[in-house]
Amino acid sequence: MALSRLSLRSNRFLNPSTTTAAIPSSIRRHVSTDTTPITIETAVPFESHLCDAPSRSVSTSSSEILSFFRDMARMRRMEIAADSLYKAKMIRGFCHLYDGQEALAVGMEAAITRKDAIITSYRDHCTFLGRGGELVDAFSELMGRKRGCSNGKGGSMHFYKKDACFYGGHGIVGAQIPLGCGLAFAQKYSKEEFVTFTLYGDGAANQGQLFEALNIAALWDLPAILVCENNHYGMGTATWRSAKSPAYFKRGDYVPGLKVDGMDALAVKQACKFAKEHALKNGPIVLEMDTYRYHGHSMSDPGSTYRTRDEVSGVRQVRDPIERVRKLLLSHDIATEKELKDMEKEVRKEVDDAVAQAKESPVPEPSELFTNMYVKDCGVESFGADRKELKVTLA
Repeated sequence: MALSRLSLRSNRFLNPSTTTAAIPSSIRRHVSTDTTPITIETAVPFESHLCDAPSRSVSTSSSEILSFFRDMARMRRMEIAADSLYKAKMIRGFCHLYDGQEALAVGMEAAITRKDAIITSYRDHCTFLGRGGELVDAFSELMGRKRGCSNGKGGSMHFYKKDACFYGGHGIVGAQIPLGCGLAFAQKYSKEEFVTFTLYGDGAANQGQLFEALNIAALWDLPAILVCENNHYGMGTATWRSAKSPAYFKRGDYVPGLKVDGMDALAVKQACKFAKEHALKNGPIVLEMDTYRYHGHSMSDPGSTYRTRDEVSGVRQVRDPIERVRKLLLSHDIATEKELKDMEKEVRKEVDDAVAQAKESPVPEPSELFTNMYVKDCGVESFGADRKELKVTLA
C-alpha cells in the first residue's frame, strides 16, 4: 500500500492535525531515472489561514522520489557521523543536529531554485547540503578546518554558501528573521522573480522581532516566506508550555499561513511551491512545518528529561521521513529493498570518506582570527596584551 494511504496513530506527534545527488551506476535501475509524472497524495491534508490550501495530490516522478531517499540518507548519515565526532572531541562548541527533520530540506529544494534565498538558525547542516554543499566542506567546518564552508571559522552554527544563496547559519535565536525579510526586500528592490525562505524554530516563534519583520514585509508585499520548523520543543520546553497559541501558521494574523506535515517530503514540496507562487504575487506567507528531532536540542542535551523514549521511538516507527519514502519506492516498484540497502551502503562510504578528507585539512592560521572583521587596508594594528608587541597589521 502506498505511503500516503498508511494509517497514523492518534498521538499528537504521530498524527499531526488535520537537491539531487548523483545515483551510483552500480545500483541504478532503468526506472530510477524515469521522469514520467506520477501523482501521490499527501498523508494528511494541509490546514490554511486566510488562503485556500493547495491540493493534496502532488506531481512527482520515480527519479525525484529516489533522489529524496538518497539525499535524506546522506543527511541522516552526516548527522550520525557528527554525533560520533563530537563525542570524540573532534567537534567543539555547540552542535545542533537535524536528524528527523530531513524532509524539510529536500522537499523545499524540490520546489525552488538556487536563486531563491534561504536563511536559517543554528540547526543548519542539512540545509547546507540541500543547497548543494559538499560533505567534506561540512565536516571540515564542523571540525574547524580551513576547507570548511566558512573557512573553519564558523563551526556548526554558521554554515554559509553564498553562490547558492544560502546565508547561514545564525546562533542568536530569531536573529535571522529580520535578515531574511531584508533579503526579500533586496529581491523586490532588484525586481528579481525570486523569494526568500526564512527558517526558525517554534522556540523563536514568540520573539518580538518576528512580528516586527513580518509587519513591514506585509506592508511592502515582500516575497518573504517564513517557515516555522515546529519540532515541538524549544530546547527542553514543550510548545504547550511556551505558547498560548501553538497554531504558528496563524500567528501572522493578517498574513496567510499554512500548516504542513513536515515529515512528508512531498507535502513540503507542494507547500513550498504554493508559498513561492503566493509570495511573488501577494507578499509574505507563514508555513508551519510539523516535524520532530530525534537528538536533543544540542549535543549537550540528552533529549530524554522532557520527553519519553517511547515518544521518540513512536515517531521513528510511524512518521520517519526516510522510511516513508522507502515505503513509497517499494510500493510503486521503483526500487527493491536490496537496491535501497546498497544505496545506503554507498552513502555510508561517501560520508566516511568525507570525514577522512576533512581530518586531513589544516586548521586556519592564527592570523585568520583578525580577518573578515574590518575593511581591508584600513591600517588597524593588533598588539599583545602588554601593548608592546605588534601581533598583526590588518592589511
